[in-house]
Amino acid sequence: MIEITQDVTVNAASAENEMEELVLRESIVSATGLNKHSLQIGIKGDPSLRETSLERKKYESPVDKVMDKLIANLQELLLNHSTYRVYIGFNSGEVHTYSIFDPLRHEIHDAVKMADTAYIERHFPALSYADKIQAMREIYEVILKSKWLERVPGYWKSIFMKRHQLWQPMSQDEIRTIMLSLKTLRDLPDFYLRNITICIVQDMVRMQFNCDGTQIISAENYKKFIEENLPATTDTK
Repeated sequence: MIEITQDVTVNAASAENEMEELVLRESIVSATGLNKHSLQIGIKGDPSLRETSLERKKYESPVDKVMDKLIANLQELLLNHSTYRVYIGFNSGEVHTYSIFDPLRHEIHDAVKMADTAYIERHFPALSYADKIQAMREIYEVILKSKWLERVPGYWKSIFMKRHQLWQPMSQDEIRTIMLSLKTLRDLPDFYLRNITICIVQDMVRMQFNCDGTQIISAENYKKFIEENLPATTDTK
């Protein structure tokens, strides 16, 4: 009887491990982020965008006119304020922000207004980078101790625990490297940058250009991606 019980336990544990591996392998970006073996992922989109990209004339948007100030302010936002994630729509003129003080919601701002330093100071509480990272860790500790976590399958609990134990945020230097490249990517004549998402928590950058598909890149691989694709035009030092 003991042997049967042990076999059942072993089989159940094996099934949980297999399910955990399958969940992490199936996702484009899983609960633990990009797979270490896939530091860059390209997702093909509507082929009509690619086929017509060279026919579409590029126009200067209101965002382009305030680009330098906007980039400087958004870098300041990520480094010294409560924001942990930013989406910039260069064509749409919108900026989405996510704050650790209200992590389940996101705000939408006019990109031109975000180029105003006084606007940044009014809307986004100041917080040092070190304190923001510590706050992120404490938020996840609360989730791990929540009674609601007891309702999820065992393999999900394992994913959450491992992620929390191994998690490291995007570094400040990686943020500066990303922000430094944005104007060059936006100024490309044909396949220019249309929007970008920068997420400190997931250590990830998601970009869409004036063509089909999406590029998802780990922060640690971002500089290499830029150097390989724009070796003569972009300085990311």
